[in-house]
Amino acid sequence: MTHNIYLYLAVMAGVTYAIRVLPLTLLRRQIRNRFLRSFLYYVPYITLAVMTFPAIIDATQSPAAGAAALLIGILAAWLGAGLFPVAVLCCATVFLLELFLIH
Repeated sequence: MTHNIYLYLAVMAGVTYAIRVLPLTLLRRQIRNRFLRSFLYYVPYITLAVMTFPAIIDATQSPAAGAAALLIGILAAWLGAGLFPVAVLCCATVFLLELFLIH
């Protein structure tokens, strides 16, 4: 059994290394395709959003409070609030909704 674990670790290390090295070795010149450049630009933001949004809803006692905090946060950010005020508004929204409205 322990022999298989080392094999699994070696395969995972090889795949991780290949994912990082292959683009550097295969793409030696600048990417000029506008679609591909914009796709690669937004990949980190999409990845962060995919990991964050489900956690926002599931982190509260009530999914409705999490969804309300998400909407308040989006609205506050849209109106130009900074990161700290948005976080405070979202936390206050969840706190107040779970304290008074949702049992």
